[in-house]
Amino acid sequence: MDLKQLSYFVHVADLGSFTRASAILKIAQPALSRQVRQLEVELRQTLLNRNGRGVTLTEAGKRLLEHGRGILHQVERAREDLEKMRGAPVGHVAIGMPPTVGRILSAPLVTEFGRRFPKATLGIVEGLSTYVTEWLSSGRIDIGLLYNPTPSPLIDTQPLVAEPMYLIGPAPQRRTRGAPSAAPRVGTPVTLKELPRFGLVMPSRPHAVRMFVESRLAAIGARINVAWEIDGIPAILDLVARGHGYAVLSLNAIRNDRLRSQLLPRPIVRPRLVTSLAIATPAQRPLTPLAKKVLELVRELAPRELESNRG
Repeated sequence: MDLKQLSYFVHVADLGSFTRASAILKIAQPALSRQVRQLEVELRQTLLNRNGRGVTLTEAGKRLLEHGRGILHQVERAREDLEKMRGAPVGHVAIGMPPTVGRILSAPLVTEFGRRFPKATLGIVEGLSTYVTEWLSSGRIDIGLLYNPTPSPLIDTQPLVAEPMYLIGPAPQRRTRGAPSAAPRVGTPVTLKELPRFGLVMPSRPHAVRMFVESRLAAIGARINVAWEIDGIPAILDLVARGHGYAVLSLNAIRNDRLRSQLLPRPIVRPRLVTSLAIATPAQRPLTPLAKKVLELVRELAPRELESNRG
């Protein structure tokens, strides 16, 4: 398989158009189309459905896109590994993390990365912990942050931060003077046994929060009470603030949210509900020298930033 053809296919698939891909790649559209067609002939599969509005992926195309991203990522890692003898770390490192972590960690991570590795580049991808695990296994990312990881021979994990979970509900209306406090008010505790009394606004399975809460309730013989399934933390918080239910999240999920003054977190106790954030790397693929340095940077920054944001 020709790596150039594979790269062309990935660009066309990601952009959904030969026209846009040819502009990015700076090659003529007919030549680009011919290269992708040659790849289809070699694989004896139709990879793209072509229409007047652009292209869509066939089932074969979807599978190749998943493999292609990982293959191209690893080729780039090999080049970077050979560059380590030239001096300062160079290359590209990709990190995957849950959105609630990304909104807190991304800015300080980018700032410190730029200071320490001025000749290198960093990519941050947000997604559910399940997706982060898949991206690590396929080679799309080098480092992942994920909640409550399931043991797997494909990834190595180490605990990073333990985060208490709270029952998030709408805050009582009250008048405040001046700017709202960055640290959210905390209400009276609720026991884990009482949790099924509350209609929850929760992500669907296999979101890490959903699976974690369900398993903890099952351990005491209780069942989760899901009022609404919403796969997005901002949308969940919006519904909670409007009185449509409650959420189970860490304080970091609401710390920087625009609705934090309209939300009231209550500690979950007896037993405490504590989720674990882990740092993960591929078990069967060595990290580049740059990725190893970035791994240490994440270990340094994540606990500090997440702890400080609890207020």
